[in-house]
Amino acid sequence: MSTVWDGVLRGQIVERRQRLQSAIAASPERAAHLVSLLQEVDSALERIDADSFGLCEECHQSVEKDRLIADPLLRFCLGCLTEDQRRALEDDLDLAARIQAGLLPKPIQLAGWEVGYHYQPSGVVSGDYCDLIHHQNGTGELVFLVGDVSGKGVAAAMLMSHLHAMFRSLIGVGMPVERLVERANRLFVESTIATHFATLVCGRATQQGEVELCNAGHCPPLVVRDGEVMAVEAAGLPIGIFGNAEFSSTHIGMSPGDFVVLYTDGLSEARGASREEYGRERLAEVVGGCRRLAPQEVIGACLQDLAGFRSRTPLDDDLTLMVVRRTPCDS
Repeated sequence: MSTVWDGVLRGQIVERRQRLQSAIAASPERAAHLVSLLQEVDSALERIDADSFGLCEECHQSVEKDRLIADPLLRFCLGCLTEDQRRALEDDLDLAARIQAGLLPKPIQLAGWEVGYHYQPSGVVSGDYCDLIHHQNGTGELVFLVGDVSGKGVAAAMLMSHLHAMFRSLIGVGMPVERLVERANRLFVESTIATHFATLVCGRATQQGEVELCNAGHCPPLVVRDGEVMAVEAAGLPIGIFGNAEFSSTHIGMSPGDFVVLYTDGLSEARGASREEYGRERLAEVVGGCRRLAPQEVIGACLQDLAGFRSRTPLDDDLTLMVVRRTPCDS
């Protein structure tokens, strides 16, 4: 393991040890299982100090990094698990996938706006973040978010769920989107390990037809107005890098029929048979010709074009696509 990663993870485990000790001291009569867990934590610290942390105790190969991030007390790689352990892990992954599916936003009927999205994990669980939140404060505002947590697998899925909970708890405060992202960034830095971060776009749509977008290191959203396509570049770092990072937002007036396209790099960086990337420019060309289409039809056109580009090349990353459209006057 690298020295930086080694030090970061050691600090996280030491913090857990301190919490366990406090819990044992507060309730010693109920602490038998906590004492056992404390012994496992001490064993993990000993393996870090002996430079054997992250190595399978059976085959001495590396334990899968995403599993180790999710549970730093692991001592065996997937290949060395018993049949019962593998079955239990599969059950856990299936449950995680069902929980994650339950976090996806429900359809929202909102005067003046139409929304559609497509969410496609490349594995059992996904590190992509997608949410729609309708303000219950009488303003009729809609907050929409698309993001991508660094890494893959279970660890990324756990952090995706963490983002979901954070933004859901912060939305009701009624802050401008850049302040909302700044607050979420501080919370993310304080509650996750230093090697993880997330890119995202946070947007707000008002009844007056204005869209406010804050791009934190994410793929530039595409705004389609009168058939022309404008990209909203990142105005800040990904969240989770620095706790005091500042962000700014872009305000865009939307006419009926105009729409915003948000996506993750599982779309823009998808590769075809020649290993060439799909690219933002090709996506912009597709959505530029979709002005009269409903959000789900725009998404269908994008996915159809992507499928033709990829031919039979499998997706190697999670893919999320969202379209937020100002309802046309004739609807």
